Amino acid sequence: MPQPSDPIAWDTAERVAVRVSGREPLAESYHYASLEPDFREFTAQAEELVEAETGLRSAAGPARARVTDRPGWIRANLASFQRLLRPLTDRLGSRMTGPVAPVGRTLAGAEVGVLLGWMSTRVLGQYDTLVVENEKPEDQDIVYYVGPNILALEKRYAFPPREFRLWLALHEVTHRVQFTGVPWLRPYFLSLVESTLDSFDPDPKKLLVALKRVADQVRAGERPLDEGGLVTLLATPEQQAVLQRIQGLMSVLEGHGDLVMSRAAAERIPSAPRFQSVLHQRRQATGPVRLLQRLVGIEAKLRQYEEGEEFLAAVERAGGGVGVDLLWRGSEWLPDLAEIRDPDAWLARVVAAQAQAAS
Repeated sequence: MPQPSDPIAWDTAERVAVRVSGREPLAESYHYASLEPDFREFTAQAEELVEAETGLRSAAGPARARVTDRPGWIRANLASFQRLLRPLTDRLGSRMTGPVAPVGRTLAGAEVGVLLGWMSTRVLGQYDTLVVENEKPEDQDIVYYVGPNILALEKRYAFPPREFRLWLALHEVTHRVQFTGVPWLRPYFLSLVESTLDSFDPDPKKLLVALKRVADQVRAGERPLDEGGLVTLLATPEQQAVLQRIQGLMSVLEGHGDLVMSRAAAERIPSAPRFQSVLHQRRQATGPVRLLQRLVGIEAKLRQYEEGEEFLAAVERAGGGVGVDLLWRGSEWLPDLAEIRDPDAWLARVVAAQAQAAS
């Protein structure tokens, strides 16, 4: 039985993304050879430091570090996108028929390519959270480091390379330990994503309703793009509820990542405060770049770092048997986005739940 046509021309996406990513001269520098052994060493060291700081231990074995260039990062993310979006693209592809369908696929591929190509010039490291059965294990559960971007930042700001590389490894390894050391976390995260994809309906009439809702919000003085870009704008109320849970979870994970990185680095990385300051400034985009970040939800993601840290700080200040470790007990203990922004509401809920369980 023939498979439905894919609604995205992934080969076009790759070609466009590689072209948009440009060429970083430092990719051919003699310094590039130091990245692979350094990140192999620091990824292993970071695992020990993160385990000591958090008490979490990966159940998936030692982390694997992979230094890549921009095209390599693009191809890895395209493969991950294809695995993740397959249920949705199969459904959409079956509806794409007629003479204009190839044009639509090419345009979709080009749009994905532009986005990934631009992102490839910014990203420093990434842990690929997606692990899919029946896929090559050697291409999954990898901590990526984008070598040319790291070298460019080290050169521009005169960062001590070994300090900066350990500092980056701490953040990415913390994310891996979160997903491989908390047994329920990865399945829960993927269930939220799958729930959003399964409920997506490309019906043009529903799209028009969503756009009207956005227009009403803008006229009311609201800024709907601030909450997660176009995906959030076009989501149904049911999908938005799931997205709120995803955003709450990601705020916890990003805030926890920064918190662990800061504490584990305190005695070993004297330059850590400067690294943090420079990367914070680097995130403050302006003009067309900021608009792009808002459209695709990146600006919302950047706020997750700050909001997550503030939430965790409030949890730690509260004490009284309520601590960060409580977040890893099960999905029912996680805050949604509203509770991230109102830690007292989350604290009240979990204190009540603990009291009920004890009675």
